[in-house]
Amino acid sequence: MTRSGSSSSCPPRRRRDAPGPRRAGRSGEGGRRGGGGSAKRGGPEEQDGQDTADDPDREEQRRARRRRKLRLKAALLGRSRGGQTSKVHVAGERRCRPLEFILTEGQAADSPQFIPVLKKVRVRGPVGRPRTRPDAVAGDRAYSSRGNRAHLRGRAIKAVIPEKKDQAANRKKKGSKGGRPVSHDADLYKERNTVERLINRLKAWRGIATRYDKTPASYLGGLHLRGAMIWLKDLTKTNP
Repeated sequence: MTRSGSSSSCPPRRRRDAPGPRRAGRSGEGGRRGGGGSAKRGGPEEQDGQDTADDPDREEQRRARRRRKLRLKAALLGRSRGGQTSKVHVAGERRCRPLEFILTEGQAADSPQFIPVLKKVRVRGPVGRPRTRPDAVAGDRAYSSRGNRAHLRGRAIKAVIPEKKDQAANRKKKGSKGGRPVSHDADLYKERNTVERLINRLKAWRGIATRYDKTPASYLGGLHLRGAMIWLKDLTKTNP
């Protein structure tokens, strides 16, 4: 049986109701706001001999920004075009059914997650060990890199990934040292739309299209639940 895997990502937007884990040490911040407000806004007579009064405030602001970055990193939230988002990297098969998910920050690049997603793929058969090596993997130009192609070549997996224009130009500049031109199966690449259709099926759940979960574990659990429902619906479907 021939399988064709594909990989892509979908960045769900974050809701205001899901800012990430709760802050630690809010009582100290509240005391500073409640008790230090008048001293900060006091007149010159209240600030005599306190030329460096602004330095602690700036330091506290820097600490607050660092704490916020740590909270967003722990919640796997990052800056993207849609604001604070997470990015879902998914591998699917040719029947628009998900195989594996990886969740990263919204600004994370797609190409570095190509190999980790493939390493997590496990497809069980009726007998024997789970299959971990598809016959071919289709991806868009975002996944075109030497590392990804070398990984697929080392595992005897057919790469169906077009080459980027800048990569082709750099290769041509090197002449014979640049290596052979990169080719891909154009007919098989047409089936890459299956992963885009899979993403649309995943986003049929509003909680996946827009992240409401505060923790990445609960959001990833919703992805696996939605993926299981897609598999069950497809396996129990009866053809007329």
